[in-house]
Amino acid sequence: MKMEKAILVHMSTNKKERAEAEESIRELRGLAQTAGADILQEIYQFRSDISPKFFIGRGKVEEIVCLIRETQADLVIFDHRLSPIQQKNLEDEIPGKIIDRTQLILDIFAQRAISKEGKLQVELAQLNYLLPRLLGRGKALSRLGGGIGTRGPGEKKLEEDRRRIQDRISRIKKEIRRVQERRTRQRKSRRTSPIPTVSLVGYTNTGKSTLFNMLSQERMFTSSQLFATLDPVLRRAHLPDGLYCFLSDTVGFIKKLPIELIEAFKATLEEIKESDCILHVIDTNSSLCNAQIEAVEKILSDLGVKDIPIIKTFNKIDLFPNKEEFLIKNRDFPHPSVYLSAKTGDGIPELRKKLRLFLFQNMNFYYLRIPKSKKTIISSFSKWSIVLKKREYRENIEIKIMADPKLVLNYTPYIERGGTKW
Repeated sequence: MKMEKAILVHMSTNKKERAEAEESIRELRGLAQTAGADILQEIYQFRSDISPKFFIGRGKVEEIVCLIRETQADLVIFDHRLSPIQQKNLEDEIPGKIIDRTQLILDIFAQRAISKEGKLQVELAQLNYLLPRLLGRGKALSRLGGGIGTRGPGEKKLEEDRRRIQDRISRIKKEIRRVQERRTRQRKSRRTSPIPTVSLVGYTNTGKSTLFNMLSQERMFTSSQLFATLDPVLRRAHLPDGLYCFLSDTVGFIKKLPIELIEAFKATLEEIKESDCILHVIDTNSSLCNAQIEAVEKILSDLGVKDIPIIKTFNKIDLFPNKEEFLIKNRDFPHPSVYLSAKTGDGIPELRKKLRLFLFQNMNFYYLRIPKSKKTIISSFSKWSIVLKKREYRENIEIKIMADPKLVLNYTPYIERGGTKW
């Protein structure tokens, strides 16, 4: 497929934000390259205010027009969300496609979506974004002036398109509701189980999927490209002492994540709200590490995630020349935190230990010897305890479990004090 030639545009209202602007457009470049664009040039503008007509100043619009004629660029990508009227005005002035940051992210999601559920969620987000932008889109919709006697076929076509999109949105929402109901039943089933669930969250490209593979011993697809993982994945993660938990991975977050995507992916992101613990994976090598942390925390807040313990997991420490100095300098971070490299495995044992202590701090090991004549009581054990080992020995069934002490009281006569040997 032929790569489209793109010009990137960033506008700031404060020259003090220069470093942040450069990092933001670097991220936009990564997004554009992920979408399949060849970046020809990056344009910055600093203005005291945003132009309600073009977002940028008219002089900068004329500069972009000249640049497109010189370079034969196909599209201009704005590192901001444009209003429908700003986008239309820019399209009228600039000979080429105009897309904003939101549209670019939606396009990447459309490329990455594999499952039927993921495709539906992305399509819903795209349609919700497109609907207010139908007015004046393309020459085929050329609308005549308003008023009696001036309505032509363009107006009719516009209304037909709007109605088709609204109908499609309604159908997709119904399908997503069915998915949401199914996920709710699955979560309800998991809540009846004593096995805890841990969710991985983080900025896109922080190494979540690599860490997921390391903890779950899976071979899930990983890539340095942004948004390599879209569909949620749930696997068993192994912890010390033979214990385990469910580990959930889903889409990475990003600054200015389109509200359409948050709304469309709510059925998926609801998984996070049902977790017993959240691992917030952070790229320690990023120059905007703190800004990325804030972006993730804001999205979690927007999702209504609260009262769930969070362990900040600082990843990619292998990229630091002096790792020991880095660890000493940062070990007093004021939140529960772990420093590791998901790529090399350095720090993974410490994370497993922390999760084991964190998730099972109110539970103990018990060894029970149940006579075979009473083996029917064993069927209920998986509902209130984690069954780690089970074997038949002579006239008994011996079981090793991890459980809350209060829930074992009814089975005190069967507790085997000397069972530690097996």
